Amino acid sequence: MDMGRVGLWSIELRMGDPGEIRETAAELDELGWGALWIPGLGGGDILGDSERLLKATRTTKIAIGVLSIWRHQAGAIAAGHALLQAAHGRRLLLGLGVSDPSAAHEAGHAYRPLSDMGSYLDELDRAPEPVLVDERVMAALGPKMLQLAGQRTVGAHPFMVTPEYSAATRELLGPGPLVAPYQAVVLERDPRKARAAARGFMSTFLSMDHYARSLRRQGFTEEDLAGGGSDRLIDSIVAWGDVEAIEQRLRAHHDAGADHVCLHVVGSNSSMPVREWRELAPLTRR
Repeated sequence: MDMGRVGLWSIELRMGDPGEIRETAAELDELGWGALWIPGLGGGDILGDSERLLKATRTTKIAIGVLSIWRHQAGAIAAGHALLQAAHGRRLLLGLGVSDPSAAHEAGHAYRPLSDMGSYLDELDRAPEPVLVDERVMAALGPKMLQLAGQRTVGAHPFMVTPEYSAATRELLGPGPLVAPYQAVVLERDPRKARAAARGFMSTFLSMDHYARSLRRQGFTEEDLAGGGSDRLIDSIVAWGDVEAIEQRLRAHHDAGADHVCLHVVGSNSSMPVREWRELAPLTRR
């Protein structure tokens, strides 16, 4: 599935007004965005929300980034995925994640991430209409989960990572699997305002153990993670500035071996950051 080199990741394209979502998705399709990514969040009708985007677009791929394996039954997901692929030209990429221990415990299970994900993938493989390997991707951060992603899905969709992480992931997985990192961006030239917006977005994730551990593996210290994030952490994880500054971060990921980068606009004053998406659209052609 060719998603192009640049996509958009958006909560708004899942949780906004349905009419506005359809209209905006059609425009983003015309602007040339390779993929539109929507989050799994707490569950809900993720396939229905994906279908709305598929119906509104012609060529842009739709990617789920990512659904929790604890909140969606594999059989139902495989069946729904098959219907959408048949109806819309196989344009849906299914993203999977193991969430965290609390999500597993809420579902009445112990938390064994590798075996849990492996079992879910087994169910997708055994479904009457299996989800093909190249139509599913995994949220993966640690080396063992990355290896599983490379072996049993099209590749990895890591969250809150640096270009150096993309390089390490490419080295670990080799030349074949997809490396499609998420990249938060703030279109703001003023350092104080840009970092404030970035901290407002990142603060929740810094308190989550699995993301904190990932950031430590990437070389950040406890001091970097404290107080909403040091300037070093913020500047490394969130790209901010004008379009040229965002392009530099995008190029850094691609030069490091990433195939596709999905940009998430944060810090916008709009409920649907269409202005920023239009401003960033030329990046799809560079």
